Amino acid sequence: MDDFRYAGDRLFCEGVAISDIADKVGTPCYVYSHNTLARHFRVFDEAFDGLPHIVCFAMKANSNIAVVKTFAGQGGGADVVSGGELYRALKAGVPADRIVYAGVGKTRSEIDYALRAGILMFNIESEEELSAIDEAARDMGVKAPIAIRINPDVDAMTHPYISTGLKKNKFGIAIEQALDEYRHASTLKNIEVVGIHQHIGSQLTETSPFVDSLKKTVELVGKLRAEGVAIRYIDVGGGLGIRYQDEEPPHPAQLADALRPVLEGLDCTLIFEPGRVLVGNAGCLVTRVLYRKSSDIKNFVIVDAGMNDLVRPTLYQAYHEVRQAVKTPAGKFTADVVGPICETGDFLAKDRIMPVPERGELLAVMSAGAYGFTMSSNYNSRPRAAEVMVHGDEFFVVRRRETMEDLVHGEEVPDFLSVPTKAVKA
Repeated sequence: MDDFRYAGDRLFCEGVAISDIADKVGTPCYVYSHNTLARHFRVFDEAFDGLPHIVCFAMKANSNIAVVKTFAGQGGGADVVSGGELYRALKAGVPADRIVYAGVGKTRSEIDYALRAGILMFNIESEEELSAIDEAARDMGVKAPIAIRINPDVDAMTHPYISTGLKKNKFGIAIEQALDEYRHASTLKNIEVVGIHQHIGSQLTETSPFVDSLKKTVELVGKLRAEGVAIRYIDVGGGLGIRYQDEEPPHPAQLADALRPVLEGLDCTLIFEPGRVLVGNAGCLVTRVLYRKSSDIKNFVIVDAGMNDLVRPTLYQAYHEVRQAVKTPAGKFTADVVGPICETGDFLAKDRIMPVPERGELLAVMSAGAYGFTMSSNYNSRPRAAEVMVHGDEFFVVRRRETMEDLVHGEEVPDFLSVPTKAVKA
């Protein structure tokens, strides 16, 4: 459930009309509902009542500090995959001891930063990474708390680009090798083994892959404890999907019901890493129609948002519903909604049956709260969009629109290029 609805002909986010936001902030812009964010967190968190747990929001989905602070204010932690996300999490007020750090390519400077911050644990992705963290902890005179991310070789039944739990994927350590890796980690003087981690993919729409992978993880926990390795945390990962079009993903309560029989009695604190399910349907991308054009075989609606603003349709052939910000009685046609980027792959919707829009009309691309702004870029030297949060009948710009000056911030012209250019004779 989200807080985007029509009141009369106008689309509202909570108590504010999308058109009013666009008129004051400009387009393109991302709009997030604070109420939806908070409710989604509560629903997920309460689904696991009775089991000791921490909900660590997967910041890769949406790292705006106002969004992260919304979850931190409700007791949430953070799942980070870079030093930048760690910085954002701390800036948003997430306690360091509620932060887990995943990702296959942690640099030495990022490891040092996380150790100084005192995070809950690193999720280790390879033997060489384990050695690097042990070395960093030794140099700092501390112990690094770690979990090993296992790869359970379970098919998440999702898009191959966001499937992470198969042997052919780059993530984690094969479950058959994990026991030896834990034995090795336990011998390292600057490593404290505290947990085990799994994550098999994103946008999962069934509970069975969660259950299958978790059973393998719990079996390994039993073997580790039998050898005296004290596992205190089981990081279940995230990946629960949302409805974009006609999917029917399980409710968090259904996921909890499926996982409880596997998890109960383990005497562990569980860590969950939801991302998309918390933020996906809490946001939309607002864009303005620039032009229409037609060929013999296609109609095009050209808007001021492009693949640099929302890359999911291009990257994953993902579906996002497109709504009018103000309903009109126009007839319908089939069209591609495309942006201004100089790429054929620049589209937000393809072959979409939609009302024929007028120039200047506002459209809302729904379910854009996850992997929207975080995956945006300055391709074609386009300033990135503004981000707005609605709270009741007020809205706040939580990230200003970039300016032309921002595009060249940090760039310098070396002296040798400052020499006046010689005139070329005709």
